[in-house]
Amino acid sequence: MDVMTGTAWDWAQAIRSGEASSQEVVALHLEQIAAHNVEGMGVRAVIELNPEALLEAEARDRERDQGFLRGPLHGVPVLVKDNLDTAGPMQTTAGSLALEGHLAKEDAEVVRRLRAAGAVIIGKANLTEWANFLSDHMPNGYSSRGGQTLNPYGPGKFDVGGSSSGSGAGVAAGFAPVAIGTETSGSILSPSSANSLVGLKPTLGLVSRRGIIPIAMSQDTAGPMTRTVADAALLMSVIAGPAAGDVATQGVRWPAQAEWLDLRRGALRGARIGLPTAYLDGVPEDERRVFDRALAELRDLGAEVIECELPKLDFDYEVLIAEFPAALNAYLATVEPWLPVHSLADVMAFNARNADRALRYGQAIFERAQAAAHRRLADGSYIRARLRDLRQSRAEGIDRTLQAHALDALAFVNYYGCAIAAKAGYPSVTVPAGYTGEGKPVGLTLTGTAFSDVRLLQLAYDYEQATHHRRPPQM
Repeated sequence: MDVMTGTAWDWAQAIRSGEASSQEVVALHLEQIAAHNVEGMGVRAVIELNPEALLEAEARDRERDQGFLRGPLHGVPVLVKDNLDTAGPMQTTAGSLALEGHLAKEDAEVVRRLRAAGAVIIGKANLTEWANFLSDHMPNGYSSRGGQTLNPYGPGKFDVGGSSSGSGAGVAAGFAPVAIGTETSGSILSPSSANSLVGLKPTLGLVSRRGIIPIAMSQDTAGPMTRTVADAALLMSVIAGPAAGDVATQGVRWPAQAEWLDLRRGALRGARIGLPTAYLDGVPEDERRVFDRALAELRDLGAEVIECELPKLDFDYEVLIAEFPAALNAYLATVEPWLPVHSLADVMAFNARNADRALRYGQAIFERAQAAAHRRLADGSYIRARLRDLRQSRAEGIDRTLQAHALDALAFVNYYGCAIAAKAGYPSVTVPAGYTGEGKPVGLTLTGTAFSDVRLLQLAYDYEQATHHRRPPQM
């Protein structure tokens, strides 16, 4: 077992049994970060290291030696995206120089749950700045504070995906066995498929949004990015749950840990998987060949693949543009008073004053959002756009298609179906499906209706265990 192949399950078991200490496991991953984050391959997936990671690991070892295990991630290193608040010595900046020096007063709910389960937060992952909501032509994985994250499977050649770029590249490169990403539309699915990982974008409300630098209240969620489906299920069993003040989590029935972990072979036997053919337009030929083989593998495993129609809802900014100023201003109102930014307007002014460092790719999306901010959310165009998105993505989209063909899930290549699932607030899981002739990773993504997350993980697990497509990059 090594940092390129070891899973959270593997490391947790080794720590529990005494085969390894948390200090040893964390040190191995720190050595990999030292070798390839800035030096070596220069992946630049980690924007900031936790200077207390080894001390935390030592504390977890003392607890274990006294017979106390905090939870299923006891002593296991985890990377978290740099838009999740982390109390203590690590900054939370969303990759922006404007928030440099911001030390959150308390952990995001997701981070709190990880620590309660015994995880060691080894560092913060770089991201496409402001979760890819600053500029309309910023490369995936670039932030003014963290630089350019590269894809370990083809540095500078293959897109690293975004906006959870560092979370994806970091797990692929062996910097941590698992990571947390966030998604508004595609930001977990894109880097997961690009880095040959399993990524779950959960149903909105299963995972609390508290303490996450926002884009849009109606679509933001955090989720796991891992090398295996079992690790994704393990992380979900830890991070899913309610949080005071987060209305999206109210009244939700969360699966018990045993339900999340109920993964077994045979889930695809008799399953009905829809193939929305419109979403195959524009797929590169070499990636399409890998995807077609994945569909054949689904059939070999007993699933019926049924071609179907699904409205093609492309990514658009209308709802996000309207929600962003209010969401961001509410977050920035809580940061330290000495910071130079307490509103979207402040951030734009800071960027303009420091354009040589902060505006390499401009801030066109910020400008659009600020220009629309005066209309606020009571504007009729926002209300109509939001209701339209819900209607088209749910009743006229995913749910209608699933019901019309009695489907268990819909299948997409990579993240091609992310927008309709994001607008609906519905779950998607991507799993490695293979590689092109050039070695570019390709993912199989399954999407379902609300709160079908466990079922999607079961289907993905059966596929993963039958095919074992994933292989680590050559570092």
